Amino acid sequence: MSGIRVAVVDDQQLFCSGMQMLIESQPDLEFVGSAHDGAAAVQLATTQSPDVMLMDVRMPVMDGIAATARIRSEARATLDAEPRPKVIVLTTFQRDEAVVRAIHAGADGFIVKDAAPEFVLAAIRTVHAGHSVIAPSDTADLLRARQGVRRRPDDTAIAPLSAREKEVFLLAARGLSNADIGRTAYISEATVKSHVRSILAKLGLTSRVQLVAHAYENGLLG
Repeated sequence: MSGIRVAVVDDQQLFCSGMQMLIESQPDLEFVGSAHDGAAAVQLATTQSPDVMLMDVRMPVMDGIAATARIRSEARATLDAEPRPKVIVLTTFQRDEAVVRAIHAGADGFIVKDAAPEFVLAAIRTVHAGHSVIAPSDTADLLRARQGVRRRPDDTAIAPLSAREKEVFLLAARGLSNADIGRTAYISEATVKSHVRSILAKLGLTSRVQLVAHAYENGLLG
């Protein structure tokens, strides 16, 4: 059985080689290629269909944020129930302004480039499983630091959602897993996944991290 297909995008070839060795050391992961600029990353996503991409922010030709936005846009165009790849943004420090822009571009999370190998591996597996690798509180802190003010609640931001979808939206925005949402809302995990897909589609979002940002920016987290 093939493992989780992972690609690495960074303009430093030595970093990519190190990540390749780490990924290939794991029986449940499969290294499917690397790219050294954003434009090549978009092409790699198309030709190799990775499940997860580790994406550097600052690169030549096209930066990682623009590449992430392009990849997410093309993934949405396929109309797959679970569009691939998931994108984990690599940054040099946690409070990087680029992280906020990456969230808006559709990244599924971020990790610092000097993270421990075990954390990188856990992040890959976590994102592949449909979760994020940035907590809702961290997302809110990043947005609060950028905006400097707490937003008034704007319920029109989730007006397209049904009553049940609004409930699932708020639970997901608080960082609950699909299983926890199911137990709280008394619905199956499969139904939660269906609701989350519908919520993202109706609101024009591409990831659960982006869902958290949407909730915070419209004052819906309370």
